[in-house]
This record gives sequence, structure tokens and C-alpha cells, in this order.
Amino acid sequence: MRAIWKGAVSFGLVSIAVRLFSATEEKDIRFHQVHRDDGGRIKYKRVCSVDGEEVSFDDIAKGYDIGGGEMVVLTDDDFAELPLSTSRAIEVLEFVPADQVDAILYAKSYYLEPDGTATKPYVLLREALGDADRVAIVKVALRQREQLATLRVHDDVLLLNTMLWPDEVRKPGFGFLDDDIEIRPAELAMASSLIDSMAADFNPKAYSDNYRAALQEVIDAKVEGREVVAPEEEAEAAPAATDLMAALRASVERARAARGEETGKDPKSSEGTKKAAPAAAAKKTAARKSAEKATPAKKAPAKRAAAAKSTAAKKTTAEAKKTTNAAAKKAS
Repeated sequence: MRAIWKGAVSFGLVSIAVRLFSATEEKDIRFHQVHRDDGGRIKYKRVCSVDGEEVSFDDIAKGYDIGGGEMVVLTDDDFAELPLSTSRAIEVLEFVPADQVDAILYAKSYYLEPDGTATKPYVLLREALGDADRVAIVKVALRQREQLATLRVHDDVLLLNTMLWPDEVRKPGFGFLDDDIEIRPAELAMASSLIDSMAADFNPKAYSDNYRAALQEVIDAKVEGREVVAPEEEAEAAPAATDLMAALRASVERARAARGEETGKDPKSSEGTKKAAPAAAAKKTAARKSAEKATPAKKAPAKRAAAAKSTAAKKTTAEAKKTTNAAAKKAS
């Protein structure tokens, strides 16, 4: 990689010399405009619209259109006099929680490498940022423009993410936002089931640019003079369902089938069945207790046994009294 900028991270009174490298690169296949008949490159000339003369690059300046056909011309000297204090410094302004920075603001990513003897303060800032679980909000001037950016840790390297200024983010002024759209609870529950059935941990390596791969195959075949290998045809998408609930239910079934899970059951309804089971068991227990109270006949055998014991005891007592009286008569 080639460094595109050299400067320093200004961290309080600490200055960390760094070099800046582009952290990303687009893999899109690029083409030139050519003449169809002979493949010759199409070239463009820089021609002045006033005198029709071709203009060299050294004679080209920047112009600002103020309307009415008038143009204000700015030269390199005009830009050099601007007070750009961050021209060679990445100035740390504050440290904020990462989740407070909306992702829509992020623009481009750059790696920072310590330059010269700045390795120790560089590693110190890296470790402190990791422990704080925050990102640094910084200002930096790149390509004659001051930009807001964040500084965070990625793969043990400080990563600079340039950001858009707040007034560069458009407001979504769409008419439907003022409409009163009613979402039924059943529709929301089914949509939640669909999200659950498609939930996963993000792995960027699991995805690829199929179009770019197919286009590269066409180019390679042209170069080698062979037949183009047609890519495998993807299954046709199912026709869109007009019923929202039907579409959601079918989507849940397809997602569950793709994961090898059992289909044909509504996850929300099965969950309700599980919750209803304890209640049903409680009802059965209560009914059994009520039945036991309503049938006292089961206690009758115990009562009969107690009565028999009482009768036998009375007979034994009476016989004992007779024996005692007889013995008393004989003695007299």
C-alpha cells in the first residue's frame, strides 16, 4: 500500500506521527470507451467554451458559478491562504460512545500506521481507546477539505472513518410518513417470526459478488478464445402474494425449511400451546378434587368398621357385668 497522507494525531499535548492508507478498495471491473470497429481508445480534449481552444492542465482553475452566466475564478493561491489548521494534524476533539454515531454519516475508511519513533504513543492510544470502549471524534484535512471523522480500533490498528457533515445528510421527506397505516397485531407477530427464522451472526465472507465473477468469466473467455461458461441459473422467484399474511407465512416456512427445521407449525401458535398446557393441567386437578368432595361414599366402609367395633365392645361389657352378678349371688 502507498501512503496518501502524512501528519500527526494530536491527542491532548501528545503528538503521534502517522501515515494514512486507504483501508478499502473497490473491486468493480472497469472499462474504457473504445471505437467499436478497431478498439481504439476514445480521448477527450479540454476545450474552452468561449474561444474553442484546447486548454492545458496548468491553465485550468476552479470556478464557482454565481448564476446569470457569471463565474468566480479561484486559483491555487486563493486556497493556500485559507486558515486550514488541520492540514497536517488529526485533531482529537472528544471521545464518545460508538453507538451514538449514526452509520449514515460514515464515508471512507483509512488505516493509520505509526511513523518513525511514534510506535509507543500509537499503541498507548490504541489500548486506551479499546479499554474505554469509545471512539474519538477528530477533524482532519484531506485533499484541501476539512472533514469530521472518527478514530477507533480495528484489527489492532487505528482506523480513521471520515464522516459527512450533518447538513450533508438529506431528510427523507416522503408522503407516506404522514399516512395513518394500521398494522394488525397478527401481521406484526408473523413479521417478527420471519425475522427470528432468518436471524444469524453476520459473516461478510459468506457473501460474494456473483455478477462480477460472471463478468470476469466472460472477459477471460474472450481473452482465451473459448466458449463462455454460462453460470448456473438461479431458481425463479415465487410470484408475489397479494395477501400480506400469506406472504409472511410462506416466507417463514421457506426460511425454516432452509435451516432444516420442522415446517408446518406456526412458531407463535406452538408457543401459545406450550403456555396453555400448564393451565389445562391445573383445570384437570381442580376438577378431580371437586369430584372427590362430591362422592362421600368412599368414607362409608370406615364408618361401618367403627360402628362394628363399638357394638362388639358393648357386648363384651354386658357379658362381663352378668358374670360379676352371678358370682356375687353364689357368694351370698
